[in-house]
This record gives sequence, structure tokens and C-alpha cells, in this order.
Amino acid sequence: MEKEVQEGQVVEIQATDQGSKADLVAWAKSTGHQYIGLIEEGDVLFHYIRKCNPEKADATEKTFTQTASNDDLANVTGTILDVREAAEYAFGHIPGALSMPLGELEERMNELNKNEAIYVICRTGTRSDLAAQTLAANGFTNVYNVLPGMSEWQGETAQEL
Repeated sequence: MEKEVQEGQVVEIQATDQGSKADLVAWAKSTGHQYIGLIEEGDVLFHYIRKCNPEKADATEKTFTQTASNDDLANVTGTILDVREAAEYAFGHIPGALSMPLGELEERMNELNKNEAIYVICRTGTRSDLAAQTLAANGFTNVYNVLPGMSEWQGETAQEL
């Protein structure tokens, strides 16, 4: 995983050992990667892990000035735009949030209403910061980067597995 997988990519690991449930969660945590979730199909366990560099993610400067907190999302009207990868979104997202991975944002931003408030969320606020900057550069004026993001989200979540 160290050389073959690039930061941000999601890896699927198939296992039949029930112990892998605890082992892979612990391994991901100890190495700084994000354990996204698990799907069980019969005797096969499909684990999903996103390669991360926590030092780099924590050190990335957040530059978009219009922000909202996770708590603010309880009382907002507008679009909650989740810019995490599809696998991250599938394993847990804010109900009603629109999935638009950061890599698809420029080609899909025409799906968004420029007259509506847009609350951009990712795992830690880094990708959502970049997405908010991209939207603002393309004429969206009512955009907010949600901090700290899904990594500390305490509200209701939905899954689409």
C-alpha cells in the first residue's frame, strides 16, 4: 500500500477471517489511514480503506474564509454537498446530502443552483476547502466550507451500500 496506492485512493480488501474486522480497523488507525467500512457478503468480508497522510492533511492550510460548523448544519436551508469519494459517501453521509466527489466537481457543478446556499463537506475540511474555492471561482457566492467535517459528525447518517 505504501508505494502502489496514491494518497486519497480507496482500497478494497477481501477477507474470510472474522478477526479481520478488528485487525484492519486497528491497522488503519495505527498507520494513519482511514477505515471507511465493511460489507459482508456470505463468508466474504469486503473492507474499504482510504490511504491518508494525517500529517499532511492536518498541516494543509484551510484558506476559504466562509465556514460553517458541523452544528450549523442542523438549521440550514440549501444544499449539503459531500465531496468525498463515492465509497466514503456510501458508508455514511448526512441524509439528503448530494454526492459529488471533488474530482467530478468542475464537470458537474452545473447541477448546483448558484442562488442557493451550498455547504461543502468532506472528511476533515481539506477537500471541502478546495471545492468551496472552486465554486467561488466559478461564480457561486453563497458557499460555506463545513468544519471539521464528517470525521467529527455526530448527527444522523445514512448509508447506501
